[in-house]
Amino acid sequence: MMMTERTQSSARISRLDRMLIMAVVLLSSIFPVELFSNTTPVPKGHDGQYSGKQGQVLVVKVKGEDQATEVNGTFLKRTIPFFREFRPGEPDGYIGLLGIDMQDEPGSYDLAVEVKQGEQAKQLSFNVLVAKENFIVEHLKLPKDKVDLDEKGAARWKAEQEQVKQALAENSRLKLWRSNFVEPVNGKRTGIFGSVRIMNGKPRNPHNGEDIGAPMGTDVAATNDGIVRITVDHIFSGKGVFVDHGLGFYSMYFHLSEILVNDGDLVKAGQIIGKVGATGRATGPHLHWGVKLNGARVNPYSLLDLPFKNGSMPGNTVLTPVSEPTPAAQAVPAKE
Repeated sequence: MMMTERTQSSARISRLDRMLIMAVVLLSSIFPVELFSNTTPVPKGHDGQYSGKQGQVLVVKVKGEDQATEVNGTFLKRTIPFFREFRPGEPDGYIGLLGIDMQDEPGSYDLAVEVKQGEQAKQLSFNVLVAKENFIVEHLKLPKDKVDLDEKGAARWKAEQEQVKQALAENSRLKLWRSNFVEPVNGKRTGIFGSVRIMNGKPRNPHNGEDIGAPMGTDVAATNDGIVRITVDHIFSGKGVFVDHGLGFYSMYFHLSEILVNDGDLVKAGQIIGKVGATGRATGPHLHWGVKLNGARVNPYSLLDLPFKNGSMPGNTVLTPVSEPTPAAQAVPAKE
């Protein structure tokens, strides 16, 4: 009797197993997914190694993906869009510009890249080593009204920040810029990117752009092709222009005496968009030139050394400023 019960129990289990297997096979034929994945996650850094300092730009290349329909990366929760590279006689690849923010903590990080081809997707992993940059410390003494805001001024500044945030909320999905970038003003570099500013004995936000000293009324050129996203006249930055170059890349031009473009205008590299001035919280005529790359504040002078001239595109390229700055001579506001 005991043997009969065991035999019947085994038969029931066997029938149940067969039913489960049939269900799995049926589901697999209906839904094109892996119910039991036999692949292991992509090891971090498996597809390449990059390194750079705070405020620098890295050029990341994904090779041999000529059939890809979309390539995007994620680095420190920032989206890094890639664009297609065409080179005669070679397989197409994709390139992404990765900006290391001036305040990203030094360390080793993962750049996860997703390569889409129709409904299929492939995951890549690059290791990025962020090194500390030795930013200088500036001690500045300014009149109190050039540094601190009263209640009315603070409310205005807050509203202005929200205005810019909304204007730049949606990135253009198209790459608008061309190979060569230009310096907007040829002058003396007086405010150093990343410098830690101690104003009237109090630490302020680090300087997030480069100041270029030039005579009042000097022409200011767009660094590359793009769309004028917004023009402003703000309490700290004065008269300014924000240019959208596509794929999360923006350039900014502050303290202008005149603005010569309008919101929505298409501009070309080298086109005059304004004149050097001292509007806003500035002590003398100069241009504040800033750049944001997918949310990262980077040194604008790194753009001038991008390796895209004549179609050349070396891999694993670290972009650094092209020249050493001059010690600060023009005091500018902390909140730009």
